[in-house]
Amino acid sequence: MSRIIAGVAGGSTLSSVPGSGTRPTTDRVKEALFSRLESYGILDGAYVLDLFAGSGSLGVESASRGAARVDLVELAEKPAGVCRANAAMVNRILGSERLRVHRTKAESYLQRVPPGLVWDLVFLDPPYPLDEDGLAAVLQSLSPRLAPGAVVVVERSTRSPEPVWPAGMERFSEKAYGETTLWFAEPAGAKEG
Repeated sequence: MSRIIAGVAGGSTLSSVPGSGTRPTTDRVKEALFSRLESYGILDGAYVLDLFAGSGSLGVESASRGAARVDLVELAEKPAGVCRANAAMVNRILGSERLRVHRTKAESYLQRVPPGLVWDLVFLDPPYPLDEDGLAAVLQSLSPRLAPGAVVVVERSTRSPEPVWPAGMERFSEKAYGETTLWFAEPAGAKEG
């Protein structure tokens, strides 16, 4: 059973995706991830994008902790329905419509977002079957949509290679948690000047 760890909706139980095909981020990994993100000071007022959202747990955690807008993108029908339920619960608690669910492919969503919309924080937790070329294509489409100082978090199997970062994006950290590795990237040159 997954839950929202902290913030306004902290302690709330999230609906989870029935069956297989998704791999939820464990509470241990989620706690470590959000502790790091809090130390960056990036969550309050952030625009957050959760690609391959599954149940939407990373996006709803972000909203609970002060993100201004969260877009949950999930193609599969059952997970998208769970995203809608979790988003509706958190929107009710927050008293606002901060969370939006988009049932579509990540690549399609990135191609049709309104001009000028950029994100401060992006989560990518693609299914393991998505190959490295597919992930690289999504990262390439995402790169021009990042705000200055944005953070991109890619969750992959520890057995997977480092993602291929497009021009305009560079890795600044990684951390393994058992079978899961989190890769952290930012717009290229973010620490310069």
